[in-house]
Amino acid sequence: MKKNIGFILGSFHKAQVEEMLEEAINTAQELGLNITEEVWVPGSYEKPLALKRLLAREDIDCAAVLGIIERGETKNGLVMANVVMGAIIELELKYMKPVGIGILGPEILPEQINSRLKIFAQKAVKAAAACLP
Repeated sequence: MKKNIGFILGSFHKAQVEEMLEEAINTAQELGLNITEEVWVPGSYEKPLALKRLLAREDIDCAAVLGIIERGETKNGLVMANVVMGAIIELELKYMKPVGIGILGPEILPEQINSRLKIFAQKAVKAAAACLP
């Protein structure tokens, strides 16, 4: 029986995340996963709540969270990454459903983004699928 995966996507870097999503869809299909849901949120801060709603669904077996936390002029990205990553891990453990994290950064520079989009998307989907029973 095919397992269902859902995606949580940050729209702040929409063009780049759409590239990630395309690669994630290809990888999910190669792994035999059924893509059940794509949820777009404004940025990384909103991802844990959207992920919680997704993981609470009985028809979702795993999830992948995709986005970018770019380097800024302050350390806000580092703080955001710590909070978001911690919340994602807590949700994974609470619902006992694997979550692949494909968030570039924190502190990634604009010139580093494009070369990493596809590999992070692939790794996120493969991580979620690898943990499925």
